[in-house]
Amino acid sequence: MIASPQQPYLTPDRYLQMEDVSNVKHEYIDGQVYAMAGASDPHVTIALNLASDLRTHLRGSGCRVYISDMKARIESLNRFYYPDVMVTCDPNDQGTSTYKRFPALIVEVLSDSTEAFDRGDKFVDYQEIESLREYVLISTKRQRVECFRRNEQGLWVLQSYRPEQTSFRLESISFEGKLEGLYEDVTLG
Repeated sequence: MIASPQQPYLTPDRYLQMEDVSNVKHEYIDGQVYAMAGASDPHVTIALNLASDLRTHLRGSGCRVYISDMKARIESLNRFYYPDVMVTCDPNDQGTSTYKRFPALIVEVLSDSTEAFDRGDKFVDYQEIESLREYVLISTKRQRVECFRRNEQGLWVLQSYRPEQTSFRLESISFEGKLEGLYEDVTLG
């Protein structure tokens, strides 16, 4: 995300109108917009590998998988983000075509420029989404998947997956994947 010079406050409705015709994606944080930088080959390939597997897994379930062009809206904080992969199973999300408010799963593929934000403020913001059960961070430097899961007490618990485990589990959607498939055609760096 690249900070834009301070602009006058932009309403959510005006942001959505502008974003609809923009050639560049922008995330929206409380009235300010931030241009998003392009992604690397490993980043895009990992996201595509996961989204493809999730689409196959969820076909016919009523859940929908979205890639990086769909916004997640956090109304309580006045935010719109573009997660790399997002899954919603809530029928209320069928009523909005450019953003989703009730995701069960959000995945961010880490890059040097976004890792600190994805682990920090963005994760704190995502925790405001009551429907969110799982937040996943995927490394582009080494085979590592970090799953933060909301437990019954509302606390977030981390489970990490590394190559020696060969597979990973996304409990929010009862999915088990192979690290080898997730990182297929990816050159780690």
